[in-house]
Amino acid sequence: MVRGRTGQVRTISSAGGEIAQAFVPAQLPPNPALVAEGELQEAIDLALVAIGRLDSVSTLLPDTHLFLYTYVRQEAVLSSQIEGTQSTLSDLLLFELDETPGVPMDDVIEVSNYVAALEHGLKRVREGFPISNRLIREIHTILLGRGRGADKQPGEFRTSQNWVGGTRPGNATFVPPPPQDVPDCMAHLERFIHNEPVRTPPFTKAALVHVQFETIHPFLDGNGRVGRLLITLLLCVAGLLQEPLLYLSLYLRQHRDEYYDLLNVVRKEGDWERWLAFFARAVRETAATAVATAGKLVATFQEDGHRIRGIGRGAGSALRVHHELQRRPLGSIASLARGTGLTVPTVTAALDNLRELAIVREATGRRRNRIFVYSRYLDTLNERTVPASQPV
Repeated sequence: MVRGRTGQVRTISSAGGEIAQAFVPAQLPPNPALVAEGELQEAIDLALVAIGRLDSVSTLLPDTHLFLYTYVRQEAVLSSQIEGTQSTLSDLLLFELDETPGVPMDDVIEVSNYVAALEHGLKRVREGFPISNRLIREIHTILLGRGRGADKQPGEFRTSQNWVGGTRPGNATFVPPPPQDVPDCMAHLERFIHNEPVRTPPFTKAALVHVQFETIHPFLDGNGRVGRLLITLLLCVAGLLQEPLLYLSLYLRQHRDEYYDLLNVVRKEGDWERWLAFFARAVRETAATAVATAGKLVATFQEDGHRIRGIGRGAGSALRVHHELQRRPLGSIASLARGTGLTVPTVTAALDNLRELAIVREATGRRRNRIFVYSRYLDTLNERTVPASQPV
């Protein structure tokens, strides 16, 4: 439905006197109200079914936390890649092992910050803390707390004008609200999240909140990452997901042009239905991919476990190392010894057995401080996360 422009255009001027047009969005919900019927309602229903299937997968996994550890990190990598980092999942895991990653340190710190911010948000909402401007600022504080962006007012709504695309507001693709309008815009968004003035179905709410947040662009940096993170938090709080296994960053990266076009369609034409159809398709395809990936990994673990049991002597310790590599698919002898409680010689012997079975590979070529990779596991995940640089 074409409603017309969904906000006010505000003329602003820079310190140099240049004139630009900033956009201040109208409050949610859309007016007239959303019309979800026919093909759009079918798309939403299919997306909800896909979420349900994904949610049920978490109850069938042998150990959900094994998957959550890597899924959260996979999302951190993908979301940060949208912002231009070159870190891979391997780089992040190396960083967490206190090893040197293969990309600039600022890149991997940025990804590590995202992991910490996402885990903080999930912990808070599971403890019953509401999704609010306070929580959003807490998340942003962690996201920009170290490395690149630490000088961009972490945890504070911006007090200066920002823009998207271009080199300045005057030639930007999009100019968000002037800083003096940000507090009111975010206050209205918070009320909408809390079902004021009307209750909004959780799936639709997540879709609308994402667009509104990206339009307000309340921070000097990190808006895209926080906006994508909000989708997962909203779905978890609503009970549509028990575990945070749905992340749209890869889909948005693959459909970047359509995504940005639809953000502008909402702002200029008020066609929220077109955005909601795109969002439903993104959720449906992403959830289906996650289910397939989880199934592939479960099959991998079972097949490799069966092969390990066939080696006879030494199978017990090899299985313990194999289980630890399911939790974290990259490790040193020392980290695997700590994780399994086995001695260094026992872990070394177990890794020799796993290498002979081609279950693990040594990634560094060094004689000391070697890093071992659970090949099929990491390769499966890296299919979705590798930019220009190569995996370990």
